Amino acid sequence: MNPYEIIIRPVDTEKTRYQASELDQYAFEVHPGANKIEVKQAIEAIYDVDVVKVNTMIMPAKIGGRRRTMRHSPWKKALVTIAEGQRLDVFEGV
Repeated sequence: MNPYEIIIRPVDTEKTRYQASELDQYAFEVHPGANKIEVKQAIEAIYDVDVVKVNTMIMPAKIGGRRRTMRHSPWKKALVTIAEGQRLDVFEGV
């Protein structure tokens, strides 16, 4: 699979900005069929950094409303830890 098909988008929240600045961890929405090895190779290919660790999780669907409709479908998130001293310019200029 193409690295740009595996990494869908970076997740930009206050919590992920803190993790990026303090812990060298970045969050990404990834393809649901991608595994940790593919995510690591994709991040290393796209951003040219050394990935130390990858944690993946399935984020549940958001259901709400009177009729119990689905507001957001489930998605897969990857929390990527990069080597100390390296940075990603994912959130710069935002």
